Amino acid sequence: MSIFRRGRGGPGRVTVQEAAARTGHGTAEDRGDAVLLDVREAHEWQAGHAPGAVHVPLSSLDAGAGLPDAAQARPLVVICRSGNRSLQAVDILAARGSEAVDVVGGMRDWAAAGLPVVDARGGNGTVA
Repeated sequence: MSIFRRGRGGPGRVTVQEAAARTGHGTAEDRGDAVLLDVREAHEWQAGHAPGAVHVPLSSLDAGAGLPDAAQARPLVVICRSGNRSLQAVDILAARGSEAVDVVGGMRDWAAAGLPVVDARGGNGTVA
């Protein structure tokens, strides 16, 4: 069974720990083959995001924007601030044929779990 069909948070949803493992942000043993796709707006992304994440705001996806090369034809773990926008993004991406799940609790839970958050300059970031 694909890891993108079922998570502890329900169908198509994963915890931040599962997201970290699937995207290579977890332990040293976690290789992760998925891309962490952050769908927050630019000012939120600049304040703080997971290292190595790919940024495409939900507003852009909703307007028909495509995915950057780094996210093409790869499983997607979609994250926002709290988990609401990522649910919407997963629906859009699934309709386009992408394999995607959203992260329950979003970047707020990501940071609370002690996972890395960097700002636009690579320094310590915050969740806006």
